[in-house]
Amino acid sequence: MNKPTYGVVLFHSTQAAIKAEKILKEAEIKIKLIPVPRHLSSDCGICLRFEVDDVLAVKSTLASKNVQTARIHQL
Repeated sequence: MNKPTYGVVLFHSTQAAIKAEKILKEAEIKIKLIPVPRHLSSDCGICLRFEVDDVLAVKSTLASKNVQTARIHQL
């Protein structure tokens, strides 16, 4: 099985995705807003893509700012 190269954070709302984007950019974590991949489902149509090596930084940064996420996947 291949090692994951990136991860995505899914959200329940577009508002939460945009808030998370702002917070992660301020924390200088490289992210990008993208459409949710077809094989994943979400209440929101957009997600944040990040480098898999940043998964702990993404989780801790969002948790410290009380940003609600639906799921985090490594792809």
